[in-house]
Amino acid sequence: MKKQKKAKLGRLKRRENMMGYVFILPWLLGLLGLVIYPLFESFKYSLNRIIMNPLLGRVMEFKGLDNYRNIFLEDPDFLVQLQGYLVQTILAVPVIVAFALIISILLNGKIRLKGFFRLIFFLPVIIASGPVMTQLMDQGAASIPMMDVTTITSILQEHLPKVIATAVSSVFSNIIMLLWYSGVQILIFLAALQKIDSSLYEAAKIDGGSGWECFWKITIPTIKPMILLNAVYTIIFMSNTDTNSIINLISTRMFSTSASAGGYGYASAMAWCYSLVVVILVVIMALLLVGRKDIYERRAKKYRKEQKKQEKLAKKFRRRGERNARRNTKKASKAA
Repeated sequence: MKKQKKAKLGRLKRRENMMGYVFILPWLLGLLGLVIYPLFESFKYSLNRIIMNPLLGRVMEFKGLDNYRNIFLEDPDFLVQLQGYLVQTILAVPVIVAFALIISILLNGKIRLKGFFRLIFFLPVIIASGPVMTQLMDQGAASIPMMDVTTITSILQEHLPKVIATAVSSVFSNIIMLLWYSGVQILIFLAALQKIDSSLYEAAKIDGGSGWECFWKITIPTIKPMILLNAVYTIIFMSNTDTNSIINLISTRMFSTSASAGGYGYASAMAWCYSLVVVILVVIMALLLVGRKDIYERRAKKYRKEQKKQEKLAKKFRRRGERNARRNTKKASKAA
């Protein structure tokens, strides 16, 4: 059979497609100029030793993988800061996501001044950033005044390794700051909760389901993709804040005039190693939260496979019957 030719797009359709490309053109230019090109340049810097000469400008001396080798073999600061970051992030992300979920459920209820309370919880995202956050932390506003962090830290150091104890005490000492980071997550959870059909809760209550059962059987499975989104967003946000010790370490090494600091090339290699660790952490979080498929979905998939298998067998038997019929017809014609 001849292949049918594809119908040509009309003038209006071609114009709509062209306008689509025009609208995404600024984003593509920004992606090329502000993301891909800087990534390429930073990777090139990480393979070189860069010297800023007043007369010659930027001088690059190729070092290969020496910068990466020095990070893990000769630089103790980066590995220590990286361990602290991993433990603190693993502890802080569940706290932020759980707090955002609880507040979003409360704000989604029937309460007065709902918009005002939403504004209060989102306001720290706008105000407490950059230098403002640094000043608040220096003045002790990031922790609860009644909490004796020193006693908690001493108890933790007696029973836990130093890295874990330091990370846990950091979570307690900056608990208010961690809760300030939950404004965007609250809005995402609110949007997801408002999309849940209320008839599901009504049907569950008619069948005798409690509020706790509705939460675990309806709310959590429905907003599970948003939990993953908020967890990934929180990891990325905490990995790029001004209060992050690794970001400050990379910045210090980049702009340091000391020859032992490494300069731009060494700092670029540190940034690439740090980015790789963040990506691995995001992938692990995604694998943990994606979970297994629903039992009914698995059964439906199994049923579809069996149905396709039966269809293939039916086609096989039908072709075999047609061959046998043709063969018998030939034999009958020869006998005649």
